[in-house]
Amino acid sequence: MSSDVIGATGLAGRYATALFELADADKQLDQVAGDLAAISQMLAESDDLNRLIRSPVISRVDQNSAMNAVLVAAEIGDLTRKFIGLVAQNRRLFALPAMIKAYQALLSALRGESTAQVVSAKPLTKSQLKAIGDSLKSAMGTTVSVDATVDESLLGGLIVKVGSRMVDSSLKTKLNQLRFAMKGVG
Repeated sequence: MSSDVIGATGLAGRYATALFELADADKQLDQVAGDLAAISQMLAESDDLNRLIRSPVISRVDQNSAMNAVLVAAEIGDLTRKFIGLVAQNRRLFALPAMIKAYQALLSALRGESTAQVVSAKPLTKSQLKAIGDSLKSAMGTTVSVDATVDESLLGGLIVKVGSRMVDSSLKTKLNQLRFAMKGVG
């Protein structure tokens, strides 16, 4: 599947498309997706790893060897390790999180799935995520994977975005709308 069909653009999109096409040719789409999910989880949990990929002070060689050591320890597959080595060699590790999201979007498009970004005031439980996914699946008619994030400023409720559609039922937005309506009355 070529990038023309999917429409990946930008730095992260071009790298993700290249990895996607290599993984597709080697029949490793799911393995690479699993590797990238593990790396994404490591990035979410480690401030040190985030500093490593974002720091312009750390040399290309040091970034490459440090990332390789982390990936070997995490038992990341060969194709993914080589890809990240190339990304490090090209001084593009800062864009790795965006590359991971772009790869996941390409894989979802191939499978006919949609991704929903769900923002909540508190972390959602697995059962809540499953209920949201099931509701979105019945509403959208396709399988929907849920990408959940937390924004404590919402106070309560959810913001759900699938493609260009967005439903904002957060308490913060409702209070802002009420404040605006009250200003119009007086």
